[in-house]
Amino acid sequence: MAELVVVRPGPLTTVQDLGRRGVAHLGVPRAGALDEPALVAANRLLGNAPGAAALETTLGGVAVRVTAPVVVAVTGAPAPVRVDGRPVPWGAAVRVGAGAVLEVGTATHGVRSYLAVAGGVAVPPVLGSRSADLLSGLGPAPLAAGDRLPVGAPGTPAAAGPVALPGPPAELLLRLLPGPHDDWFEDAPPRGGYTVAAASNRIALRTEGPPLHRARPGELPSEAMVLGAVQVPPDGLPVVFLADHPTTGGYPVVGVVPRADLAAAAQARPGTPLRFLPVRPAR
Repeated sequence: MAELVVVRPGPLTTVQDLGRRGVAHLGVPRAGALDEPALVAANRLLGNAPGAAALETTLGGVAVRVTAPVVVAVTGAPAPVRVDGRPVPWGAAVRVGAGAVLEVGTATHGVRSYLAVAGGVAVPPVLGSRSADLLSGLGPAPLAAGDRLPVGAPGTPAAAGPVALPGPPAELLLRLLPGPHDDWFEDAPPRGGYTVAAASNRIALRTEGPPLHRARPGELPSEAMVLGAVQVPPDGLPVVFLADHPTTGGYPVVGVVPRADLAAAAQARPGTPLRFLPVRPAR
């Protein structure tokens, strides 16, 4: 069985698939790739199942040595890709020989790149997923130098060509469905004037900009939280919950961002302008 041996883990590299489904009632977050279309595209290039586990990098990339010949693909945030120092294509299937070092460099745009390997990263699943969850600590820990990751058996080689994915946003536009507590604020729903905050992570995208002002005092009992929920903590700045979000929370929810918009949120760098686009659910 081939292995990926971590040479350089980068600032934050984790194993991710499509996450844990159906266990929120146990207090277990969803986790999984923040940019799901990028993960699915990388797996399609390799003939993997759409949700096969891959490596999600953060800004600074990753370097691994392969112990046997493998085929890999890198998608998500554009970044230079090299094998033993030689440039190879991003967004395409690439063969890597035994003993070679595959390096995904610093992202030129966006935040998160996905390094997939034919057969998938075959770490043991926990509650039906191989994903690392930074909030609960489930799944494999963020990668460290020297870690060895097993690779599964490859399936039928894919015939797919280059992938077409939207580029990282110059301005992040997030649709906003009404939330259960939108009447708790004088100036809800939030609209423009925000930027992506540097404190954003896999748990939530945090914002900087005009705070929302409460129209009613008081606190809420903890309630169930969903992916994309936009909570408003006491500082008034909206927080968009991402894949590692808690399953309950006690701050008012002013709206919910549809899942389809969250891949762009995963690729928005700190300082990116952000606008919420209030919409009404289709009837």
